[in-house]
Amino acid sequence: MIKVYGITNCNTVKKALDWLKQNQVDYEFHDFKKLGVSADKLQEWDAKAGYEKFLNKQGLTWKQLDPEVKESIKTKEDALQLVQQKTSMIKRPVIEDNGFLFFGFDESAYKQHFGK
Repeated sequence: MIKVYGITNCNTVKKALDWLKQNQVDYEFHDFKKLGVSADKLQEWDAKAGYEKFLNKQGLTWKQLDPEVKESIKTKEDALQLVQQKTSMIKRPVIEDNGFLFFGFDESAYKQHFGK
């Protein structure tokens, strides 16, 4: 089963979920705000893609961090710990599907992967 991670009030997540529904792609939704994300899951994503791929430095949450906090992120462990505390810093949505791992919404990538 495809698993989609995100937050319900995120416009990008809404676009992705709408696309999946319109293309009859079944999925399970994991809400970061309600359920959080485990350190193990973040480690898994980092191993597959690198944390730089899902640490969203373009988002409001990152931009609102104190400069000292931003500068304190020196290692992968620092970054993953911060992302676990502030899940809204994860590039959304995250889609997992039998080894496929994708961050964000890209209709052409979705079409290619899901064959739609």
